[in-house]
Amino acid sequence: MRWIRAAWRWIDDRTGYSSLAKPILEHPVPRGATWAYVFGSATLFAFIIQVITGIALSAAYVTSAGEAYESLQFITNDPIGYLLRGMHFYGASAMILMVGLHMIQVFLYGAYKFPREMNWLTGVLLLGVTVAMGFTGQLLRWDDIAVWSVYVAASQAARVPVVGDSLAHFVIAGDTIGGATLSRFFAFHVFFIPAIIFAIVGLHLWLVLHHGISEPPEAGRPVDPKTYRAWYHRYLERDGVPFWPDAAWRDIVFGLGMLVVIIVLAIVWGPPHLGAPPDPSVVEAYPRPDWYFLWFFAALALLPAEIEDLVIILAPVLIGLVLLGLPFVANRGERSPRRRPWAVAVVLLVVIMVGSLWIQGIRAPWSPAFEARPLAPEVIASTDAQVLRGAELFHAQGCQFCHMFRGEGGTRGPDLTHVGDRLSTELITIAILNGRRNMPAYATTLTPDDVDALVAFLLSERTRDRAARSAPASDVAAPPDR
Repeated sequence: MRWIRAAWRWIDDRTGYSSLAKPILEHPVPRGATWAYVFGSATLFAFIIQVITGIALSAAYVTSAGEAYESLQFITNDPIGYLLRGMHFYGASAMILMVGLHMIQVFLYGAYKFPREMNWLTGVLLLGVTVAMGFTGQLLRWDDIAVWSVYVAASQAARVPVVGDSLAHFVIAGDTIGGATLSRFFAFHVFFIPAIIFAIVGLHLWLVLHHGISEPPEAGRPVDPKTYRAWYHRYLERDGVPFWPDAAWRDIVFGLGMLVVIIVLAIVWGPPHLGAPPDPSVVEAYPRPDWYFLWFFAALALLPAEIEDLVIILAPVLIGLVLLGLPFVANRGERSPRRRPWAVAVVLLVVIMVGSLWIQGIRAPWSPAFEARPLAPEVIASTDAQVLRGAELFHAQGCQFCHMFRGEGGTRGPDLTHVGDRLSTELITIAILNGRRNMPAYATTLTPDDVDALVAFLLSERTRDRAARSAPASDVAAPPDR
């Protein structure tokens, strides 16, 4: 050990590491800064995981439109690559989750108030670039879902007035998605955005050291910009502890716990599934975004079409303005959540709204169920040849993708199990031939015999017919004598 200590003294003497690290490690923090304060360091730890796993993956990833998909298959089929892809995916989820929890904690504790306004602003920027990091990473999977997701993003960008076409052109690096799009997303995901994150994290950490970690809020102790700095200095002298080891151990324990969870998820559930190779001619893709975008995806899908453009353009702008303007309009006064019930209400409202939309995004009732299988024989109420042919057409013509029948099929359109109880034969026929809102007309694709078979199948599950089939023979009235 003697030669190790001698080597360390030599390195320290030549680099001055101790003079730099000692003030950082020993800077005082409030004694009450307990487990609620670990989310900031956890965000940094998750970012470090992303950098390490991302560098390892980039060594085998090929940024070519013709080879990217195959290179990902190669990475996934290798045990180490499988683990790294899984860790990178769940590490991204952890980073977005941690930065979100950190901002909620800061908001509830009123830690954005004087003198930490810039801390909050850099945190908002970090949230934005983290989301951009997740978005650019999704395309690098280069499967059909990822490519169609970028088409959707480009179409949304195109709706911005005046500069929409230029934004869409910038997003896909041209007029169509191809090799240039992949190269641009790779450059942003691997170089530009991480560089911005490093800069923001460095500035954020400097601001934390400069202003100190905010003390736990206490009801009846408001922030007064005229006296706060002097009060905080006396507070740390009286009730402060060194960051290392008194507070740092919680950050380390939580960070290592997060790493273990990421590794377990990567091993048990693995990396995100690769869909089919990108093919613009295939329109049966399901461009669902990753879970952290799923709530916004659901919101847009559920919005009335006439206000969709307005929400796509204004919602991100309004959210950004509210987050950036918060420390300027409320930088003093009470910090305790008990004296700021509106802050608790805002957090609960956002969590409930995002959670509800996220659940709807998972269910996605507005999307056709392209994976729906043909109806099983036991689902069909009749053995009549025409009814059975209608059941085959119900699947073959795509009706089952949007409509449920006896619990099987999609939910985009109405359940057609008992449509015969609601509509007459003529109305069902007209709907099939002429179509309805969001439903194509089949007059040019179905023969009259096909239409008759479909109608017979849809009428086969009428309530009165089912009751007649299930009634005992003795309950069926005999015809009157003539």
